[in-house]
Amino acid sequence: MKNIIHFSHANGFPASTYRTIFAELADDYDLRFIERIGHDARYPVTRDWPHLVEELLDDIERSYENPVWLVGHSLGGYLSLMAALKKPQWVRGVVMLDSPVIAGWQSSMLRVSQWTGLDERLSPAAATRNRRTRWASRDEAWRHFHAKPAFARWDERVLSDYIEFGIPQVSADGTRELAFDRQTEYLIYRTLPHTCGSRLARGTSVPFGFVAGTRSLEVRQAGLHATRRLVGEHFEWIEGSHLFPMERPLDTARAVQRLLRELD
Repeated sequence: MKNIIHFSHANGFPASTYRTIFAELADDYDLRFIERIGHDARYPVTRDWPHLVEELLDDIERSYENPVWLVGHSLGGYLSLMAALKKPQWVRGVVMLDSPVIAGWQSSMLRVSQWTGLDERLSPAAATRNRRTRWASRDEAWRHFHAKPAFARWDERVLSDYIEFGIPQVSADGTRELAFDRQTEYLIYRTLPHTCGSRLARGTSVPFGFVAGTRSLEVRQAGLHATRRLVGEHFEWIEGSHLFPMERPLDTARAVQRLLRELD
């Protein structure tokens, strides 16, 4: 029987966007996931994401009899971390993809920026509020995203899956709409937890690994001191931005494989 990876996606990108990574891992692992975190009314998006953590833990409790590996990108990495802190007996280990632990003065700055609204200008939140939600066809959606510099760096297999699952067809004439509710996406950005560092001060029995993008703005903003203290030697760099799993999916899958073997 294969080991299970429960994967959690980044904000705005349904889990099936990562199918290229899943396919690379499939020989050794059984990949499971929640397709769109934050879209179940039983688990609303609130400050510090307690209900999103509950959504992940409830899915783990329903689905598995034995501890599983948690792997997550951005939002998904933080949720995996918080789930492991809350229920360590359910988790074999965690690999976080560009989800740097926010601690110390960075945590205080985040808290203040959320109070003042400055965080909206420093994150993708502002752009999310008014982002386009509808396209006339798959080709139009492809041209729209492929023309954007950030998406132009993506592996075309990943972009194709994002169009297929993140912007699915909703009518017979070929019209497509965003699958990820933009208000939910906005709220997730605005309620980023600033308490992970203090929770980790008490230690954890779960092993952690981390993969960082060499050009990640999120890593530069949060720093890596607390993250390196958490993961120790189980740390890797991949060339790319915060969205390196989309830009270099095969390199990402191989890094995850290496780290899981180390953590095991």
